[in-house]
Amino acid sequence: MKKYASLLLFALLLNGCDDGNLTVDTINFEDVSSASCPTTSTTGNTLIYKINEKEALLLQLPTTSIVNDSVTNVYDIDNTTYRFLYRSYDGTVATDNLCNTIPPTTPKVIEEWVATAGKMNIISRQVEVVNTTDGSSKISGYEHSINFTNITFSKPSGVPQTDEKFAFGTYATSVTIPNSLAFSNSATENYKAFQCTAGLNRVYNYSPSFYISIDNIDPNLIQPVATLPNQPRTSLITASMNNVYYRTATSGTGSFTDSYFCASPAPASPAIGEDWSGKLGVANVSGIIEVSTLDATNSFIHTITLKNVIMQKGGSHFKLGTTFVLGTLTIAK
Repeated sequence: MKKYASLLLFALLLNGCDDGNLTVDTINFEDVSSASCPTTSTTGNTLIYKINEKEALLLQLPTTSIVNDSVTNVYDIDNTTYRFLYRSYDGTVATDNLCNTIPPTTPKVIEEWVATAGKMNIISRQVEVVNTTDGSSKISGYEHSINFTNITFSKPSGVPQTDEKFAFGTYATSVTIPNSLAFSNSATENYKAFQCTAGLNRVYNYSPSFYISIDNIDPNLIQPVATLPNQPRTSLITASMNNVYYRTATSGTGSFTDSYFCASPAPASPAIGEDWSGKLGVANVSGIIEVSTLDATNSFIHTITLKNVIMQKGGSHFKLGTTFVLGTLTIAK
């Protein structure tokens, strides 16, 4: 009888022993949209968060770490510059609980997980809106897919938890590039273009806030000879010729005027904001410069057209359109 009792006790002890496996808690914010606390700083921190009733995810990182370009960036979680936290509250949490300098006293945090190590991966991609009428496009924003690998959380239990993969979700930023492509010259002026004959060998058109130029323009395009109907002179964008640029003035630093474009060196004001260059051309496909020339009484009038030109910066791009008229350049005989 004692033998059977001993076996039963041993079995009960085995059943009650910890088998060494830790209970792994899970956090699920998959269907929750992300947002960020308002900030006007371009050099400080950004706080991105998700709220799910009584829970919140908080991601703090330098504002410059969210890059508006089609790129992938990887950062180390250090709980100083790059911080990631999970919080549980005793009541419904709101934006004010996360973004206010002095947060409300309720609800209270009842549990907090702090990420102490791991990699933060941010995959950013542009959102492009295409105009099906003229073939042009704009970048309306960027979607930043944020996930973590080998992330370790410090938990109230004192037992750390490491997840091989942890998806935060997508954070969206809004931009409008290009903001406008309307030149100052009206249709009544036949969209007059301008020329620098020395140094840059540039033709251009502009408004106070932006300009588009063709630097090192192929000299064979601008000739004092009329072209036949529907037979323009053509040349491709190359690394050394027909370099197309779209540049904007940084707000508060001045405006573009005609005196800016032919000066050497280029004036310091206005400061350049957006700086995009034309993608190298492909024969009969894209990146084509066309010039049609009319022999007028006292001058030659050259209409300069960009065909299927794609502007690029880093990993981002937008299209000027199937046909984009830079303007008409009038040169006296």
